[in-house]
Amino acid sequence: MNLALFDLDHTLLPIDSDYEWGQFLVRIGAVDAAEFARRNDEFFAQYQAGTLDPVEYLEFSLGTLASFPQDRLQAMQQQYMAEVVQPAIRPAARALLQKHIDAGDLVVIVTATNHFVTAPIAKALGVEHLIAAMPEVDADGKLTGKLVGTPTQGAGKITHTKAWLAKMDKTLEDFDTVHFYSDSHNDLPLMSIVSHPVATNPNAALKTHATAQGWPLIDLFND
Repeated sequence: MNLALFDLDHTLLPIDSDYEWGQFLVRIGAVDAAEFARRNDEFFAQYQAGTLDPVEYLEFSLGTLASFPQDRLQAMQQQYMAEVVQPAIRPAARALLQKHIDAGDLVVIVTATNHFVTAPIAKALGVEHLIAAMPEVDADGKLTGKLVGTPTQGAGKITHTKAWLAKMDKTLEDFDTVHFYSDSHNDLPLMSIVSHPVATNPNAALKTHATAQGWPLIDLFND
């Protein structure tokens, strides 16, 4: 069995699911539009520039989730999937995932976005395994607004991927081939230690690095 790791936002999806979730909350009037949009835009710009404090952002995002009762969260999640995510899923992304699934590879999405937002997306893409930022829940299963452990961003993706594999008594070295598909230079730590890094719809910084390293470049969103 080989291992195929995938980033999510701008890699398998042509959107940033976390940012779009925030925009969705503004659009449906669930949050104060001006203040939330301002902070959401600030964090997104920091992410693009590589200066984002992942804990600060995640606890802002998770704190927003914690302010809603669970039944409303579930209803909003379903609406968001139907209106925003499902229309954004491209055939080329599905085909790439299916290629690895058909080959018998262990397929995993590894994303910096939180588990609440990404779990239904992974399911919609047909991917069983998801490594994402985990929200803390209380004894009643309600989100507290806090992050469990460390963020799944940058070098944190290495830490969490290795920990996830260790639960199955495996390491990266147990696989003949390890692909990692990503669009962003923020994922260079993990891309640099796998056997087959693939720059997927790469941003400018990753494209430059990938070209210099001779890594393959693909575009799933040129339709």
